[in-house]
Amino acid sequence: MTRADADEHHDNPAAPLSASALSGIRRLSAMDTVRARISLAVDLGLLEPGEWLPGNAQLAAALEVSEITVRRALVALCEEGVLERRRGRGGGTRVVDSPARSRVRETEIYRAASAEVHDLIDRRLVLECGIAHLATRNATPDQVEHLHELTEQMNDAADWADFHKLDETFHLAVAAATGIGAVQQEYARLLRELYRYYLPYPMQHLRESNRDHVQLVAALRTRDAACAGDIAERHVATLHQDMFVGLQHRETAEQQQD
Repeated sequence: MTRADADEHHDNPAAPLSASALSGIRRLSAMDTVRARISLAVDLGLLEPGEWLPGNAQLAAALEVSEITVRRALVALCEEGVLERRRGRGGGTRVVDSPARSRVRETEIYRAASAEVHDLIDRRLVLECGIAHLATRNATPDQVEHLHELTEQMNDAADWADFHKLDETFHLAVAAATGIGAVQQEYARLLRELYRYYLPYPMQHLRESNRDHVQLVAALRTRDAACAGDIAERHVATLHQDMFVGLQHRETAEQQQD
């Protein structure tokens, strides 16, 4: 079976953390998850009218699907009035100037998953604080230097797709610095579940989040466990507001005021 076939049939899903977690999006094909995530990002203003998307290879890596799945999803989103394809030199795929809103019905499955997402964030909060504490005790100088290099690469990332893969690498490297294999495995599983709900984000927001990474590395250098734990708590707790579950709550409140 090809990578694209596996994507379309979801032959390799990660094990769920609970019976209900992710049950909705597991019913979607890989192509529809890409359509839903990009469309929802447009609906929430994370991707703005006229904004160019990263290349297909970068999108595929960030969203963990095949390039052919990305191509099919982008074609569908163009037909649905969300994106448009510009050909020729300097061309690519961009959000249309007046994108269709709520045209992709699969976004509702993501919108309906608020409880599962908040639960995953809370699980990550507990585990990541413990990881930060252990990493201050067990991280080697080489591991700390590697984490520092990753923060610099995130500062230089050209787009959200590149940043997302570096961010994942960074957090898994912090877990590895604990030196405890079981912790690494559990955290990697949890992170993968949460990243299923990842949407594109403006680079300004992502670079601001990287400040937490820089501060965490500084705490690891000085082996300040209390500071590292506080940074990890702040970094994860803000996801309740910054991920789409918080943004759509804000969107609903603004609509009610109007």
